[in-house]
Amino acid sequence: MSLSKPHSATSAAQRPDPWAEDEARDAEHRAEPRRWTAQEAAELRQRDPALSPWKVVVWQLAAGCLIALGAWLISGEAAVGWSAAYGALTVALPAAVLARGLTSPLAKVGAISSAMSFMVWEMVKIGLSVAMLLLATALVPGLSWPALLLGLVLTMKVYWLAAVFKPKPTI
Repeated sequence: MSLSKPHSATSAAQRPDPWAEDEARDAEHRAEPRRWTAQEAAELRQRDPALSPWKVVVWQLAAGCLIALGAWLISGEAAVGWSAAYGALTVALPAAVLARGLTSPLAKVGAISSAMSFMVWEMVKIGLSVAMLLLATALVPGLSWPALLLGLVLTMKVYWLAAVFKPKPTI
């Protein structure tokens, strides 16, 4: 059993606080954010416009057409092209529904309604995508699942292309 001497209050007070320097430096940089004026916000929106969800849907549809055409030409079978097209449509159609929901006037009433609108329309989008996948065997004769999945995945990746080719902000 070790009988060590308890630390006294004076010894603890004499030791430097290892966090004090960080806290002092953070306090200097922790200024309250400045509220923007309506004019400053409008200038920012003009300099760096948001990417329209409708442009993404158009990019997805164009990519879906190219993917379907490529699948048909490579395989030589129309069913493979239709399967890839249906896979692309499984992404683009629900994205169009989401875009419609997010650009409706009700989605822009306030911050809470915008967030709720996004969540609701995103659930609708997911549900529609799942329903389309479940109906694929009934709707696409001679369905090729690999072609459908290829069309689906490549069309999903168009979000990245749309973000890359978004107009650069003007400074």
